[in-house]
Amino acid sequence: MSPGPSSPGPGPAPGAAGMYDAARVQAWLRNNTFHHSRFADLKRLVDLKERQGVRISLCLPTLNEERTIGKEIVLLRSELMTRHPLLDEIAVIDSGSTDRTREVAASFGADVHLAADILPGAGAKKGKGENLWKALYRLTGDIIVYVDADIANVRPYFAYGLLGPLLEKPEVQYVKGFYDRPLQVGKGVRMPGGGRVTELLVRPLFSLFYPELASFIQPLSGEYAARRATLETLSFPVGYGVETTHLIDIYHRSGLTAFAQVDLDQRVHRNQSTDSLGRMAFGILQVFFDRLRRHGCVDRLPEMAALMRQFRTRGDAYEQVEHLIVEDERPAITTLPEYREKFPRGRACAPT
Repeated sequence: MSPGPSSPGPGPAPGAAGMYDAARVQAWLRNNTFHHSRFADLKRLVDLKERQGVRISLCLPTLNEERTIGKEIVLLRSELMTRHPLLDEIAVIDSGSTDRTREVAASFGADVHLAADILPGAGAKKGKGENLWKALYRLTGDIIVYVDADIANVRPYFAYGLLGPLLEKPEVQYVKGFYDRPLQVGKGVRMPGGGRVTELLVRPLFSLFYPELASFIQPLSGEYAARRATLETLSFPVGYGVETTHLIDIYHRSGLTAFAQVDLDQRVHRNQSTDSLGRMAFGILQVFFDRLRRHGCVDRLPEMAALMRQFRTRGDAYEQVEHLIVEDERPAITTLPEYREKFPRGRACAPT
């Protein structure tokens, strides 16, 4: 989708749920929503990158992804580093895989790091958001691309499609991918679907409280790219709430103008159980309500419980299962002296 003649205006007053400007949203959808094919001229993207003098890093957060990680690294490295020097580094940030994820990734040429070993003075927490946060210290790029490591049909445009808007439009800070997500319903049978937590939870919440953010087709997409200067000022929930908070926090600062989204066609990956998705939704709700409080959108909130209660059956009996889910958050990484020493003036450093 090519940009139209007008551009989306500035964002609404922060936290004003009723501030929905249909003209602004339509302009944003027209001008800041793209198909990855728009950016298929990789030579042009490399020229833009070199002209702007930026480094670009790709982060693959992992936990037990030995089946797919090798293919992702081979394809992205060969096309976007060797053939076209768009990426300056590919790094795997691992949560502590118990399979051969780290060994496979290293054998195919990725820099591999255990999240617990990065910034040891800050301690170690479990969760995808932890990996993304610690990647900011380990990686050296001015632009960071995050791509999940469980994609069975990965293509180079999963990375370069997200980079296009950032290299073309200096006002864009953060780019989300979206796609069709087929659901496996039987052997050899797939049907369109997926994005269940998005459609049953996040989109209704955005529609109620942040209606302009409901313009994101896949707000929970694990594929996105952003400028370091933006990411380093954000706090990161260590769990599944990280994508939701990023959108809300950047929106409060800059409005829709800071965002773009790119159609990546289709993403094939393993699907989680309904119970797992329920626990994901619980964590997202925690950070969402916290953001309503932080940004002054509500006067007060009751204290929230941290136990998610689900059920399982044993014969004729029903057993309640309790899961302790606490969405800890990492602060803006610029608050860490180690980070400020490595990245003075908020700029990425040269590789060491």
